[in-house]
Amino acid sequence: MKIISLSVATLITTTTLAANQEVQSFSKAKKILEKQVYNNHRTTLYCGATFDAKKKVTPPQRFTTTKYVKRAKKIEWEHVVPAENFGRTFSEWRDGHKLCVNSKSKAFKGRKCAEKVNIEYRYMQADMFNLYPAIGAVNALRSNYNFTMLPTVKNDFGSCAMKIDNRKAEPPEIARGQIARTYLYMDGAYKRYSMSKSQRQLMSAWDKMHPVDDWECARAKKITSLQKSKNNIIKKRCQTAGIW
Repeated sequence: MKIISLSVATLITTTTLAANQEVQSFSKAKKILEKQVYNNHRTTLYCGATFDAKKKVTPPQRFTTTKYVKRAKKIEWEHVVPAENFGRTFSEWRDGHKLCVNSKSKAFKGRKCAEKVNIEYRYMQADMFNLYPAIGAVNALRSNYNFTMLPTVKNDFGSCAMKIDNRKAEPPEIARGQIARTYLYMDGAYKRYSMSKSQRQLMSAWDKMHPVDDWECARAKKITSLQKSKNNIIKKRCQTAGIW
């Protein structure tokens, strides 16, 4: 175990160094993605919607939603592996911390506490390999649900084949490969995060069924340069396909 001494505001004892050691601000990560990664590929992950420099969405034809209608008008940055999935491994998320007290002297915990006092959490939260643009309403309704197959469930968003039911989600086929390789990356890069056996089987299957394309490889190259960390899962797939 390596102990890193920091100021009180960034108190942390790390058990493992995160793959991302360059960007620890979630807000900064989103701005980098908007301006330097997706600047010439403004397309959302799940529904293939386009968006402009102001994050305004042009949804695909016949896209519908009855919930979070206002959030459907702009893109948001989605953690494909939900922040809660790895966040709950941090004591600050589960139990709080002596520094997590608001202006009214009320203690708090959860994501805000982990983000405030634990730099390792901040690196994981801001890892750009795990962040993708999504229509706000889709991001909101997907929440922190794990992915699975929902063969008897109807699409929730009209022409966008995203399904959500009983705290589970099934993404459209066009997104499954990228999702799978993101899960595999996070599982390999961070000792704090580990997939269940069934989740690993599903992601391994999607990885094989939906291979990388030019954009996924280009995206990984950009993030590698900006974040100064590697994604060997995607790199190997791209090299095998001859597009790295």
